[in-house]
Amino acid sequence: MSDRIQNTISVIMGDIVEQEVDAIVNAANNSLLGGGGVDGAIHRAAGPQLLEECRLIGGCPTGEARITGGYRLPSKWVIHTVGPVWKGGNSGEEILLENAYRNSLGLAAEYGIGSVAFPGISIGAYGFPVGRASLIAVRTIQSFLGKGSTLTDIRLVCFNEASYSSYSTALDSLLRK
Repeated sequence: MSDRIQNTISVIMGDIVEQEVDAIVNAANNSLLGGGGVDGAIHRAAGPQLLEECRLIGGCPTGEARITGGYRLPSKWVIHTVGPVWKGGNSGEEILLENAYRNSLGLAAEYGIGSVAFPGISIGAYGFPVGRASLIAVRTIQSFLGKGSTLTDIRLVCFNEASYSSYSTALDSLLRK
């Protein structure tokens, strides 16, 4: 199993909107109408058609995911998911974050997507501790791949050295098991 994970999951430094993959994941807010951070960057790069399609969807509950076209992005699809706001860890945040990853992967599988790039969901303005978030991300992806999947390229795209270090450490610890 670790060979499959090692050959499928990678941690990279970069800009998610520049990833040449079938789909990128947007760490969105509940409205799906754009915001700051990754969400704002994706909306700006994709162009106004993305906002128009998101308006038709009507929002997304925390932990769930929705899919739209990629428009001006190199990716054909954008999978929008809403991660939890960190409230200290006693409000179901870890389960909601796991659900955000699992539901995003499920949509990717449903649409026959082979490659997907994830940002660090909830680790920015939503305040989720990056160490916990990175472990949840790699564990959830491992579990999903263990059930069989057409995904062959899953990228965890990090925007700074701290997140890169944390996601790399989480992936390395998973591969050593």
